Amino acid sequence: MKRKLIILTDPGQDQAAALLMILGAPQAFEVLGLVATAGNIDLGYTVKNCLKVLELADRADVPVYAGCPQPMTRGLVTAEHVHGPTGLDGPILPEPRATPASAHGVDFIIDTLRQAEPGTVTICSLSPLTNLAMALVKAPDIAARISEIVAMAGAYFEVGNITPSAEFNVYVDPEAARIVLDAGIPTILLPLDVTHQMLSTRSRLNAMRGIGNRCGVATAEMLEFSEAFDLNKYGWDGAPLHGPCVPAFMLEPDIFSGRQINVSVETRGQHTQGMTVADWWGITDLPKNAFWVRHGDADRYYGLLNRCLANLP
Repeated sequence: MKRKLIILTDPGQDQAAALLMILGAPQAFEVLGLVATAGNIDLGYTVKNCLKVLELADRADVPVYAGCPQPMTRGLVTAEHVHGPTGLDGPILPEPRATPASAHGVDFIIDTLRQAEPGTVTICSLSPLTNLAMALVKAPDIAARISEIVAMAGAYFEVGNITPSAEFNVYVDPEAARIVLDAGIPTILLPLDVTHQMLSTRSRLNAMRGIGNRCGVATAEMLEFSEAFDLNKYGWDGAPLHGPCVPAFMLEPDIFSGRQINVSVETRGQHTQGMTVADWWGITDLPKNAFWVRHGDADRYYGLLNRCLANLP
């Protein structure tokens, strides 16, 4: 049975790769819609970037909904320093023919979950969790209707990538992340702890480019653009590829390993705002509210990504 997805996203080159991976696995996923989130870049760009990725993949039939233009209680922090002034710099992507849907992204989440059979829709989160949290605040009844949340969010063993202690998606809207993690919904987190193992080395990017289709070449070009910041920052032989860890986990969970733990979000700390405090050793008696993915097989991950990209134009 196909997994029905609502995708929360703010593309971002790595998220574009994740979206293409999902679209390249039509046997596994039915995409109900994308909810564009303010995050890597402001909302106007993330909406357009969603439409561009869909156009690239010949999937303009997938609706895109504009969500909230800023986090729940604070100003927006963006990442043009990584992703470029459009949030999706690199290749020249096709101008979209489709336009965004008229409904607000938060209302789309609520209405879709209320109309679907309970437990049949997965939330696939590649971005800050603002829109899902707003939906849960506006319509608390939807929590019981969500099958699970699979999210790229958080960091603990690898510490932060936007501050010394915080991962970007959580840092942008820690209040939203806290609401989601406290909602009692089955949740799987793909944090920096695992995404930092998934390095886009030169040989892996060459293999991606070697697929030869426009989606494979464009993905390689996008990642070659965004890797410059991380290569300089970390000094590794490749940049981490975060977003596709989410669909990879849904497609082949045995690529990864982790454990069910308590994860709490710091919203006020002077030095730890946005930190995900992962109780890996079970030191507290707090409820184990998330499956925290700790390790993954990078070769299998890139092989799976490339097989999905090969199914696209």
